[in-house]
Amino acid sequence: MKKFLALTLSLVFCLALLAGCGQKAPAEGGSAAGDTKTIKVAATPAPHADILNVAKEVLAEEGITLEVVEFNDYIQPNMATESGEVMANYFQHVAYLESFNADNNTHLKNVAAIHYEPYGLYPGKTATIAELASGAKIAVSNDPSNEARALNLLEAQGIIKLAEGVGLKATKLDIVENPKNIEIVEMEAAQLPSALSSVDMAVINGNYAIGAGLSVKNDAIAAEDATSEAAELYANILVVKEGNENDANVQALIKALKSDKVRDYINATYDGSVVPLF
Repeated sequence: MKKFLALTLSLVFCLALLAGCGQKAPAEGGSAAGDTKTIKVAATPAPHADILNVAKEVLAEEGITLEVVEFNDYIQPNMATESGEVMANYFQHVAYLESFNADNNTHLKNVAAIHYEPYGLYPGKTATIAELASGAKIAVSNDPSNEARALNLLEAQGIIKLAEGVGLKATKLDIVENPKNIEIVEMEAAQLPSALSSVDMAVINGNYAIGAGLSVKNDAIAAEDATSEAAELYANILVVKEGNENDANVQALIKALKSDKVRDYINATYDGSVVPLF
């Protein structure tokens, strides 16, 4: 009986040992099922996804796979980053990120400024500022940070005047002078290019203008000055969830996005509509 018990215990021990040997230990910085050499990044299509695809070539040389997940709005990329569906996102500027975190109790961090997109005022039914009739309609983005930016551009062109000191926190309620009684039409940023046929003008975000084939240099009536306060505050950034700032793949992505290859691509492709900040 004792011999039988001893044999049984020995068999159990061996089986447990074999089972343990058959399991792979999680890789450092990842998991048994995860690939630590792959990074998934959310982006809006142009120019962000296009720029990421150039960085993808740089990362491939280091054995890192970059998967670009495209979205057509400004909310899902941040929520996907917060949930961990993606490691990072590249589509927004600092002011929008700060507003989003405050409104949604998210924990997203800016880890690198990559480029700046000058806002442009584009003609719709009316070709020039001088031709704007009383009651003309000008469309702007409906999210707070981008609307303020649009209103400041309209003020710089003498179309409206804002209350003193509101700066880049301006809303429609801060318009104190409106000599032509311009109607400010708020809408989703992605809809601005297609709205040009139904409004007199529109102030359009750089990425959506590019996606619609519009050039701030060739098509815009007016654009933000590259030395303006907006240029500094509205740098387009790479964003991660708090705690992932020092992730090795994130750091490799930052280096790739700031590479000579990406800078040369931006300068050769966007004709001033996208300005590298490195």
